This record gives sequence, structure tokens and C-alpha cells, in this order.
Amino acid sequence: QVQLVESGGGLVQAGGSLRLSCAYSGRTFSGSTMGWFRQAPGKERQFVAAITAIGWSGSSTYYAASVKGRFTISRDNAKNTVDLQMNSLKPDDTAVYYCAAYSSGNLYNSESYAHWGQGTQVTVSS
Repeated sequence: QVQLVESGGGLVQAGGSLRLSCAYSGRTFSGSTMGWFRQAPGKERQFVAAITAIGWSGSSTYYAASVKGRFTISRDNAKNTVDLQMNSLKPDDTAVYYCAAYSSGNLYNSESYAHWGQGTQVTVSS
């Protein structure tokens, strides 16, 4: 059974940075594509970033347009973790952030992910 535990959320001023981490346990992490999503109050869950399993040419990363250039997703297969470095944070980034393990289908769609963490709150003040 796959288990995901997020950490690193908190309160930060606009323009600041936070680093989220997701600890993975269960099946082979190195073969898993992982994603980060977020959900603000009253809004649908939204894709943030994803990173594929490491292949012969390394991992591939994907970002939502709203975070590209500000957020960086990375993975450490030795530690079974996937991180999300968030820079130049804006009040619109305020949400609960979720780590998820991909199953199949559209990488940008939350329904393509089979396992989810409990979420960590990120609040950006103006």
C-alpha cells in the first residue's frame, strides 16, 4: 500500500519561499511518476507540477502555467521523497497542497492519480 506524507507548509509573506516535501512509502518509488496538486477554498483541485520516473535520459518535469518559472519539482530516489520548491510566492498560491502518485491517463488530471497524501496548508499573505 502506498502512503504519502507531506510536510513543509506554513505562512509566508508574498515574495517569499517555501519548500514542500512528500515522503513516499510502499511500492518502488523510483518507478513512480509523482505530482503536486493544490486546492483553494471553494475551488477545484488544480495541477501544480509533476515529475516522471527516472529513465535513461533522466526525469521529465511538467508545470502549470501559473507556477512555471517560480516552482521547481524534484525527487530523491535514495530518500523516497519528492519536493516542491516554491519561490516568489503570491497570495493566489494560498491553498492546501497535495502530493500524489500517478496511475494512468492525463498527467494534468487529478483522476489519473491513485494515491494521495493528507495535504499541507500554504498561506501567502499580501
